Amino acid sequence: MPPTASGSLESLAAEVRCKPNMQTDADEIRQAICRNGDGKFILATFATDRGQREWINDAKDYGGHYLVGRKWVAVGDDGVVQALRGTLGGDVETGTDHHAHSG
Repeated sequence: MPPTASGSLESLAAEVRCKPNMQTDADEIRQAICRNGDGKFILATFATDRGQREWINDAKDYGGHYLVGRKWVAVGDDGVVQALRGTLGGDVETGTDHHAHSG
């Protein structure tokens, strides 16, 4: 595994060769939708560790796969997250989908 990446949203996006489509650009959190050869994912950077953890805890209620780094997180399908991990390092966490699936 590579060492865990750090840096701005733009520098992380450049490492995984995607052009970030900014959704949120605030002091506490910057969030963008990215698409590269591996697929589509959300990339977010945080001002504080606490802000990052709160965001992840909230997001995990909706399921999904999370690649967690130093003040950044990438969210996407398992295959995309595993591919990103090969470049950015970090730890993979999985969300819990509490919502009942119909059918």
